[in-house]
Amino acid sequence: MEIKAIAKKWGSSMGVIIPKEVVDAKKIKENDTIVIEVKTRPLAGNLFGKFPRLTSKQTAQELKDELREGWLSDSDRERERKWKIKT
Repeated sequence: MEIKAIAKKWGSSMGVIIPKEVVDAKKIKENDTIVIEVKTRPLAGNLFGKFPRLTSKQTAQELKDELREGWLSDSDRERERKWKIKT
């Protein structure tokens, strides 16, 4: 069973709250010893080159422009609204 939990400061240590559903399903009782596997998100530098299919000759700005194509921001909508009223 895998669950996601957020580590919280507990004195000078860190604590994890196990959801009641998991406690009930696994029959965990106070003072039971449990094993927790700790995983963290990889650093961005560790991901470099892991997705060669996504590498591109486009600049970052070109990629952003391509992603934003067809999307209007609130300021874009306001500008269009004002433009249409004036014509």
